[in-house]
Amino acid sequence: MPAYYEDKPVDSRPCAGLREDLRSCLVKSDCVKAGNSAKVCLRTDSTLEPMCRALQMSFFECKRSLLDNRTRFRGRKGY
Repeated sequence: MPAYYEDKPVDSRPCAGLREDLRSCLVKSDCVKAGNSAKVCLRTDSTLEPMCRALQMSFFECKRSLLDNRTRFRGRKGY
């Protein structure tokens, strides 16, 4: 579910697309709307929707792939 934002400046950091999608999913979640911070919502298990959890795991895997030396040859994971 990549969301593309044409009106925003291009972010050249690794995993920028996943980061933006996770941020938008967190803003739309009920946990953040209830007044909690995004960090609290990510740490509690039962408050987030499955889509946000999937984006969180994808973002984690993308960031972890940056530390793997094999990615020099295979390329980064993510989109």
